[in-house]
Formats: sequence, structure tokens, C-alpha cells
Amino acid sequence: MTQTPRKIPRRRGRLFPEFTIPPEELARRKAEKDARCQRYRQVFSQVSPELIGNHYNWFIVIEANSGDYFIDPDEEVAVQKARQKYSTGMVGIMRLNETGTCGMI
Repeated sequence: MTQTPRKIPRRRGRLFPEFTIPPEELARRKAEKDARCQRYRQVFSQVSPELIGNHYNWFIVIEANSGDYFIDPDEEVAVQKARQKYSTGMVGIMRLNETGTCGMI
């Protein structure tokens, strides 16, 4: 005689429902991120025309609040330069080319 395996009902829902982020907080975070990305693009569009000629395809790390930027051909070195001055700030990484992107999808 074979025994049928006991089926354990699967739980549905979040593992930790108390850690659910309210939709208002998610919307606020998205708005902050969009504003920060807009500031990155503004700084990039201001400085890229003069830098592309001599530093094509170098990495540029931009600190959005101050507008400071750091460039280097190596991404890690550019980030280290930014972290020395702004250890806790958010930075954006772009590439000095026509689009500011690092590759193609």
C-alpha cells in the first residue's frame, strides 16, 4: 500500500507584512529620484560639450546637490575621487559620449 504525501497548504502574501512600504512613500521616493536624475542630466549637458573632445568615453561621476563632477577613464577611480569629497552623498555615473550611456541594450 502506498501512502499519498500530505499536502501542506501554501501561504500566500508577503513574508513580513509589517514591512510594507505605503504607496505615498513609494511615490515620494520616485519623485526624489526623478528630480535627482534631472539634475544629473542638467550638469552633464552643461559640461559634456567641452569635455568630450579631450576625454571621450571617460566616466563622469556627478554629485547632484553641488553640481561637482569627477572624471577618469576608470570608473572605480572616478567613484573613489567623488567619495573622498562626498562620502555620504548620492552620485550619478555617466559616460562622456553623445548619449551619456555606458553601452547598448
